[in-house]
Amino acid sequence: MSNFFKLISNELTKIFVVKSTWIMYILLAVIIIGVGILNNTVGDIEKSYEADTWRTELEEENARLTQEMEDESYLESYNSMVIEENNYYLENDIQPSGYGAWHFILENQMLLSLVSLLTIIVAAGIVANEFRWGTIKLLLIRPISRTKILISKYVSVLLFALFTLIFVLIFSGIVGAILFGVEGMNPYTVLEKSGGLEFVSVIGEIISGYGYQMIILVMMATFAFMISSVFRNSALAIGLAIFLMFVGNQIVFFFAERSWAKYILFANTDLSQYADGNTPWIEGMTLGFSITMLLIYYIVFMLLAWIFFTKRDVAGN
Repeated sequence: MSNFFKLISNELTKIFVVKSTWIMYILLAVIIIGVGILNNTVGDIEKSYEADTWRTELEEENARLTQEMEDESYLESYNSMVIEENNYYLENDIQPSGYGAWHFILENQMLLSLVSLLTIIVAAGIVANEFRWGTIKLLLIRPISRTKILISKYVSVLLFALFTLIFVLIFSGIVGAILFGVEGMNPYTVLEKSGGLEFVSVIGEIISGYGYQMIILVMMATFAFMISSVFRNSALAIGLAIFLMFVGNQIVFFFAERSWAKYILFANTDLSQYADGNTPWIEGMTLGFSITMLLIYYIVFMLLAWIFFTKRDVAGN
């Protein structure tokens, strides 16, 4: 077991020793800071509401937003949504917590698509590059089984994804706290759900939102890892995984009328389609069905990666 942990440590070292990995993290940090500054300077947000004046502030905001809609019709959709949320607070006598670090973390959930992209790049190269650089022979002459080597590489990819996700969470919290303050230990906010507006825990939404995105991240990383192991081509793995990540949903919608569309991987990766009473993309799908399909795809991906990695003759490489 100690050899296995040494393999993981070695793989993580190889991932984080290269400049490109740190460039990825710097890019994420710059984007988070940029989004925060943009929200702080241009965004129409209220950082806090006073207990004695919050009702007046919301009523004044509604009046301003209504006037803006009359002057600029293109603002109608967004302003109407904000007015509806404000009215929910007023009608239910709930003081808004204001915008703060927790809200900023929640909004930065969109950055997990970028985390998926970075993880795909790492997963696509972690096996293929060993063959491309010829280092696979040095790796395989060790008294360690190919299966253990393959698993150590895969675990390293998942750890990279986890570390990157945690980085987004923590750095978003730091930037949000500096720019907007912290709106309490367990703030609540009004969000649009399938049944209408609901007063929900921001932390609860962060946990569920990031959790659902993590499932997509793991499946795309596993797919890229499989392509890397099968074809030994990092460019192919990166290109194909990124292409499917961006057009996967469109593929599902295009074939949505077909009975077999529910078996497509991307019809099942977003488990949030079953949350809060939402209707699944394709009729007849259930949470249990999607979990089963994900497990099947996951096993197939890992099995293909294992077969091609353990059975391949590297003598000619």
